[in-house]
Amino acid sequence: MALEYESLNENVKKCQYAVRGELYLRASELQKEGKKIIFTNVGNPHALGQKPLTFPRQVYSILQSILERLDIKNKNELVQVVALCQAPFLLEDPNVGMIFPADAIARAKHYLSLTSGGLGAYSDSRGIPGVRKEVAEFIQRRDGYPSDPELIFLTDGASKGVMQILNCVIRGEGDGILVPVPQYPLYSATISLLGGSLVPYYLDESENWGLDVNNLRQSVAQARSQGISVRAMVIINPGNPTGQCLSEANLREILRFCYNEKLVLLGDEVYQQNIYQDERPFISSKKVLMDMGSPFSKEVQLVSFHTVSKGYWGECGQRGGYFEMTNIPPRVVEEIYKVASIALSPNVSAQIFMGLMVSPPKPGDISYDQFARESKGILESLRRRAKIMTDGFNSCKNVVCNFTEGAMYSFPQIKLPPGALQAAKQAGKVPDVFYCLKLLEATGISTVPGSGFGQKEGVFHLRTTILPAEEEMPEIMDSFKKFNDEFMTQYENNFGYSRM
Repeated sequence: MALEYESLNENVKKCQYAVRGELYLRASELQKEGKKIIFTNVGNPHALGQKPLTFPRQVYSILQSILERLDIKNKNELVQVVALCQAPFLLEDPNVGMIFPADAIARAKHYLSLTSGGLGAYSDSRGIPGVRKEVAEFIQRRDGYPSDPELIFLTDGASKGVMQILNCVIRGEGDGILVPVPQYPLYSATISLLGGSLVPYYLDESENWGLDVNNLRQSVAQARSQGISVRAMVIINPGNPTGQCLSEANLREILRFCYNEKLVLLGDEVYQQNIYQDERPFISSKKVLMDMGSPFSKEVQLVSFHTVSKGYWGECGQRGGYFEMTNIPPRVVEEIYKVASIALSPNVSAQIFMGLMVSPPKPGDISYDQFARESKGILESLRRRAKIMTDGFNSCKNVVCNFTEGAMYSFPQIKLPPGALQAAKQAGKVPDVFYCLKLLEATGISTVPGSGFGQKEGVFHLRTTILPAEEEMPEIMDSFKKFNDEFMTQYENNFGYSRM
């Protein structure tokens, strides 16, 4: 037999993705057995009760609603626009204006006019040109610098874009990618799958997960001493799982470092709408690069990623994303296009969602007030939930947690007593996996162990989203505190704790 475990691609066997790993699988088993599970292991807003924005769903909901014979008058505008695109015959119905607002109808007609045969037809492999133009206009409004639609590729979520670019960068195990630790396991898994080498640079938890350029230099030097050619650097801003926002000064240091080391910078900026403090607003890598002027703005190679899955949209299941390339040579762009064309076309419905995200209702539009009210409400609630969760973790015995400045996660450090370390060893589990499994069994809270993201030796964490419904958050944190404090009491002894 050709497809036996022993004969599988070794890179597939090495590939690990903790977000849907052992804890998630055990949680799914418990759910099947009837236990209530709170899935905080993945940033999946709608699954935890976040309501979809109205305007984009108005474009989508009409077909579903008619097929299901449901009342669609109260669906949001996003659903309505995509729904009208899915069922263009409805645009000819004389009563359509009684169901959908005029601006949703106009946007549906606009997007249908951009396709070559509706949402059921392939688009250009880079995405619909008109939507790429809208993305370019969004980037220009955000950064104050021009953006070229020909250098923007629409993708099935940001993850597919990251995988496309890494596939072009990594030639073999001798090629290294600088990745922050803790990191989102998309990067470690993809690098492993492609046969490359992950070169870690550690974020400083005591400095609110800050980045030290001297640490970068040491990581590169060590990798090169081992014969690894470091070709690219990843930043995640705001951070996942760590929730920090990079300052403008930090971004300048990073870009200067990439210039000096001749590295392409991969800017994972999917949480740019998720900011919960005012001291460090999101600033894109491209804006800082352009502000720096020549030679940096002309020579540093940058690929930036964004998605409809995060922010106040939370449309994870739509799988819409894009990447923008800066200072990438034309022949390289042609090769990246060739890779994209293998899949023929990104998801066309998701491209419509992306267009709506980067060009939402404007003041004066019929749907604007509802859109502004909904989006503001979501972000304000997330800000409150970030504080509730941080304060809750810091009230627990042997738990310390930096404030979640952005993104969707808390990443508390769990100071495990020696008795817990010994019990984990006897159970054949990594200590933070042992802790998280005990937490899951006792409370139904499904988290991700810090070891799935990388962490310093002897230090343990877990990652949880801040996405559970705001009204349920106090009860969830009370449940966590009760479990944690009982766990610590059970395994405590006089020999100290794991700590930084």
